[in-house]
Amino acid sequence: MSKGKFNSGNVILISFAHLLHDIYSSFLAPLLPLLIEKLGISYSMAGLLNVIQRLPSLLNPFLGLLADKMHMRYLIIFTPLITAIAASLMGAAPNFTLLAILVFVMGISAALFHVPAPVMIKKISGKYIGRGMSFYMFGGEIARTIGPIIILAAVSFWGLERTYNLIPFAALFTIFLYFKLRNIKISDDMKGQVYKINVWASLRQHRSFLLMISGLLLFRSIMKSAITAFLPTFLTDQGETVWFGGIALAVLELAGAAGTLFAGTISDRIGRKTTLVTASILSPIAFWFFIHADGDWRFVLLVLLGFVLFASGPVLLASVQDLKSGRPAFFNGIYMTINFFFGAIAVMFVGFLGDLEGLLFTYEITAGLALLGVPFAFWLFRKTKVK
Repeated sequence: MSKGKFNSGNVILISFAHLLHDIYSSFLAPLLPLLIEKLGISYSMAGLLNVIQRLPSLLNPFLGLLADKMHMRYLIIFTPLITAIAASLMGAAPNFTLLAILVFVMGISAALFHVPAPVMIKKISGKYIGRGMSFYMFGGEIARTIGPIIILAAVSFWGLERTYNLIPFAALFTIFLYFKLRNIKISDDMKGQVYKINVWASLRQHRSFLLMISGLLLFRSIMKSAITAFLPTFLTDQGETVWFGGIALAVLELAGAAGTLFAGTISDRIGRKTTLVTASILSPIAFWFFIHADGDWRFVLLVLLGFVLFASGPVLLASVQDLKSGRPAFFNGIYMTINFFFGAIAVMFVGFLGDLEGLLFTYEITAGLALLGVPFAFWLFRKTKVK
């Protein structure tokens, strides 16, 4: 690979690996009603499964340190298969304990994939890191739409306990991925420098960036959680049908996928700061107008909202990889942990406020709070040498 060149073939390949991995990791939610009926578990235990699946995300910084010192390509090659095996066996689990173990394995495998994958994308994207991150995140966004359809079709065709028939598809792709990616050596390039870089010194050097990105993620997560987790509920509260709410969520996700696909490339051209600040301003404005819109205008505004809301994802990911840290997987792990932590807090906050004051008031408040993230988008690059 020539330095600075965008290796489109391998970028698309890793993005497809992201798509495949996240398709399998999205099986839990659509299977939950069937698993609850089969195993006789409560809603609280079902909710605990989601926590167990996300729990390994707290280990992301440590996994990043590990990934910086090992052959990252093997994590990216084999973790989709591990996730596929665990996810496809959930329907056959005879009890809650074994189901929880499978879900936990899925969570560990997901963490081991998502920490090093953006580092490899950076390696093969040359000077077009934003474009590479857009392709990569597009795969993940589309997977959340395709995954539930695939697993429910498999249940209809084979039955709940035979969804393990989906494993061979991941196995075949893993073999293909191995022969395509085995010669992309990232860790070898960093092997000498990683051991020389003190972790705490690197954290002190970039503490301003981490603080600013934490503030931005906090206020962004509140609005994003309100939209993605409660959109169908909000619309049905406003008198719309359940089908209308489901279609609206699908429109939002598809527009978000388009936003992730184009935003990184745009940031390569006009700069990370300009793209991120613009998205941070437009998102709450579009959300506010959506809240008070009627009829077809809601879908028009949903398309705009989804595009600008999800657009900041690849830009933030590219900005983390732009850091001159010498430990790219470690800092990507920190970013993912911060994102997970504030996302969990945001969902609880939105749910609590919605119980107290209703979702209409909650939506209006979250739109206003999201504007507080704009100064952090400005300050994020103040002392950081990124685009």
